[in-house]
Amino acid sequence: MRKKIFGVHDANTLRQFENCLNTGQVAGGVLCADGHYGYSQPVGGVIVYDGQIAPSGVGYDIACGNKAVRTNLKWKDIEKSLPLLMNEIASTISFGIGRKNPEKVDHELFDDPDWLVYQEIGKQEHDKLKKLAKDQLGTVGAGNHYVDVLVEQKTGTVWIANHFGSRGFGHRTASGFLNLANGRKFSDRAPGESMDQAPTLIDLNSELGDLYFRAMEMSGKFAYAGRNYVMDKVLDILGATSDFEVHNHHNYAWKETHFGKEYTVVRKGATPSAPGQMGFIGGSMGDISVIVQGKDNEANAESFYSTVHGAGRIMSRTQAAGKMNWKTRTRRGGEVTQERMDQAILEYGVELRGGGTDESPFVYRKLQDVLDAHEDTIDVLHVLKPVGVCMAGANEFDPYKD
Repeated sequence: MRKKIFGVHDANTLRQFENCLNTGQVAGGVLCADGHYGYSQPVGGVIVYDGQIAPSGVGYDIACGNKAVRTNLKWKDIEKSLPLLMNEIASTISFGIGRKNPEKVDHELFDDPDWLVYQEIGKQEHDKLKKLAKDQLGTVGAGNHYVDVLVEQKTGTVWIANHFGSRGFGHRTASGFLNLANGRKFSDRAPGESMDQAPTLIDLNSELGDLYFRAMEMSGKFAYAGRNYVMDKVLDILGATSDFEVHNHHNYAWKETHFGKEYTVVRKGATPSAPGQMGFIGGSMGDISVIVQGKDNEANAESFYSTVHGAGRIMSRTQAAGKMNWKTRTRRGGEVTQERMDQAILEYGVELRGGGTDESPFVYRKLQDVLDAHEDTIDVLHVLKPVGVCMAGANEFDPYKD
């Protein structure tokens, strides 16, 4: 078995990674430097299966990922108007849990024949899921999902980036297949699950494995369409055009050939980085973000062409912001005060809309540190500084973030 660990990790994350490596037909795995404890499989964890797939590894936010575009604008073009532009982004794009897009979206995605995979599960499930997808296309969600306006450090060029996945549609797809894999009906309410729960595995050549893979791909198409929609909206708000883009998932399973054999590579919070492949990696709201490219070398091959997807959380939401009272939607007892966060954002020069102390810079590693751990496998092509960050409100929490 091929195994590679980048960076330093706590005992829970390492134990979870080893548990995944020792469950099922595993050919190898990678724990990236931004890794942290997750549901069943660590975020930042990559598990390589021979003939199996793990819907628990892909997770509830199927096809969560990033899109970044380089615009035709320079920082001087938007510097004075940035506060108003961020206000418009916040009011135009729907952020938050369970949000529906107030604008009805007639998208070619909904004529895709691959929707038939849900008919094979049942007409009722198909109709409910397709309606939910139509309602939520182009909404961003909560948790660590965002729209950023950034400036390239060397050139002053304005970039835009977003981060989110397949929303409630992907979550219900994931929970439905986890139900089926455990002998329940697709729409059953699942029992309480432990973070340390062993991976749920499905044979890829089984009927259920084929259904899941096709449904996951449909969720991936939906996530791509949503990120494209939001990006087009933000470009319009800025009065900008795009001349270059990077777009990929980081919660997904791919059929890939490694060391002469085809495997299923399950990446949870890990960016694919095949030789020449580019990816956007976002830091915290008070840190750099980067465009990277996979190297064509043995070190990258040994990493199953996988790298970080962000800086990596080092403080839980409860630890940072305090315990949530869902009746009053307030938090108490957190280590990061609003005043401390506001001061950090002010000093870094970011126009922030939404966000809470549980997403403050203090809860994440420094992105450069995790990039340094992967310097043998990726090249950094562009370094970007956020100047505008838009997220869901401070007291909204999405448990199905990546």
